[in-house]
Amino acid sequence: MSKPTIAAKRPIVVELDAGTYWWCACGQSQNQPYCDGTHQGTDLKPLPVTLTEQKTVAFCLCKQTGNPPYCDGAHSKLS
Repeated sequence: MSKPTIAAKRPIVVELDAGTYWWCACGQSQNQPYCDGTHQGTDLKPLPVTLTEQKTVAFCLCKQTGNPPYCDGAHSKLS
């Protein structure tokens, strides 16, 4: 199984409109926190996030969260 790349050791907080977004799970996207297709060739797949209303969310960028795609503070335990 492939291990995700740590994109950053912090979350990214974004305000999103209602709709579906694809969270990058591999950490290789140049368009963090969103998938740009860079995961091709790995067994990691982007995670769909569907919002029914405008919302502010904190997406995980370290890719170590226990609650993907949202930050759970796992970045604070990374060396």
